[in-house]
Amino acid sequence: MLQPKRTKYRKLQTGRMKGNSGRGHLLSNGMFGIKAMDSVFITSRQIEAARIAATRFMKREGQLWIKIFPDKPITKKPLEVRMGKGKGAVEYYAAVVKPGRILFEVGGVSAEIAKEALRLAAQKLPVKTRFITARDFEA
Repeated sequence: MLQPKRTKYRKLQTGRMKGNSGRGHLLSNGMFGIKAMDSVFITSRQIEAARIAATRFMKREGQLWIKIFPDKPITKKPLEVRMGKGKGAVEYYAAVVKPGRILFEVGGVSAEIAKEALRLAAQKLPVKTRFITARDFEA
């Protein structure tokens, strides 16, 4: 008899995230940005931590745009509660991110400052990212 494949993390009933991002895959505001390479939920706390890391490095120069918004409520039942009795309370909010989605954009700073600021921001996120630049940027 085949045993089910065991995963490291508990499977949540949160739906499947198939395919690439249908929108938000081009730079719209800044000259530089970071693009997601995986499918993942990013919580509001992770977005805020990345924002603080990037703005601290830029020392309030230039502008930073956050291109994702946590609008999906993730619910959880309390510990040691029996099955049934309805759905659990909202634990936190998350943004659904698919591959190709722009997460953050930066403008008004040099390429070196933008690259380092977005690298620090990407370290706070649970997704593999890639640094991108606008096509009309001359180095």
